[in-house]
Amino acid sequence: MKTIDELLAEGVDGKRVFVRADLNVPLADGSITDDGRIRAVLPTVKALADAGAKVLVASHLGRPKGAPDPAFSLLPAAERLGELLDAPVAFAQDTVGPAAHDVVNGLEAGQVAVLENLRFNAGETSKDDTERGEFADQLAALADVYVGDGFGAVHRGHASVLDLPARLPHYAGYLIATEVGVLKKLTEDVKRPYVVVLGGAKVSDKLAVIDQLLGKADRILIGGGMVFTFLKAKGYEIGASLVQEDQLPAVNEYIERAEKNGVELILPVDVLVGSAFPDLKTKAPANPTTVAADAMPADRMGLDIGPESSTLYASKLADAATVFWNGPMGVFEHPDYAEGTKAVAQALLDSPAFTVVGGGDSAAAVRILGFDENAFGHISTGGGASLEYLEGKTLPGLAALEG
Repeated sequence: MKTIDELLAEGVDGKRVFVRADLNVPLADGSITDDGRIRAVLPTVKALADAGAKVLVASHLGRPKGAPDPAFSLLPAAERLGELLDAPVAFAQDTVGPAAHDVVNGLEAGQVAVLENLRFNAGETSKDDTERGEFADQLAALADVYVGDGFGAVHRGHASVLDLPARLPHYAGYLIATEVGVLKKLTEDVKRPYVVVLGGAKVSDKLAVIDQLLGKADRILIGGGMVFTFLKAKGYEIGASLVQEDQLPAVNEYIERAEKNGVELILPVDVLVGSAFPDLKTKAPANPTTVAADAMPADRMGLDIGPESSTLYASKLADAATVFWNGPMGVFEHPDYAEGTKAVAQALLDSPAFTVVGGGDSAAAVRILGFDENAFGHISTGGGASLEYLEGKTLPGLAALEG
């Protein structure tokens, strides 16, 4: 895989460089609530611009249905990129149409532009190779060189991720190079004890990675909504908590295999329960109750791990040499159910381990809960991509850059 440093050594002055970034930031009423993914691509964009490239940044945002939708415009991201660069950033109001060509043709060496949302064109996500290829051809006409730096999208076989690199000289940006280097530390010559913390809502999202980790990790700590499928598999009452009944056989098999393989599978000993899902807009007090994990009331739902579990999980992280964390322990967006996630984050900071926060809600939680993100070993920009890498899958975007 060629890197941006090799590209810079070859020279980019005056060249049109297409940077496939991941600007898929969360928006609330048109305002960005977490700009972490924009900041993550800054080193690549700045290095190219400083070297005299005409930098064209492209990304998806949300899930528009192959047509323009103002709710998913990348304009706020473009404006924020300009603020962070402290330089003007042009914005094309389409992806491959007249506006895109006008903006690219108007760029001077060292200037930056952002295309409108790639998913406003059906060709970006099409499963038809021809349709996807035609869109990639249109994108390729805008540039001389391709730099892949959208790690959060490398597990997608989309036109700008898979097909476009085949049409242009291609290089990995700083972010992707860093992310791959970190993930290799989790899969090759791992320092032990190796502890994995998994949370989030659905156990089905994590089954494949658990399957792989049962042969690699020393301990796996489970939290979040997914834990209630594990607790039900153990025969516990889980009340109105989230559960995936169809995953119970797989979870039972994993519980048995963990014991057979000598992998510690840690479940909460107590949980915070409420009568309903909390109001995340008003943050009205939810008045949670702490109960033992094996004594949940039938009319309550579990919404966070409890204080004893937080202490237990911290103890299981204290002597770790390597930690991977993906998924919050509870509904961290509400202050009454944030303590479990806070406890895990703090335990990672207190641990001497090399710590990796696996993107998505975990990365958002670190920032929203006020932790210094620079204090962690690495905060990934791609939760889904990180998980698929750990599952041993071939990621289309990485394969394209290696080709």
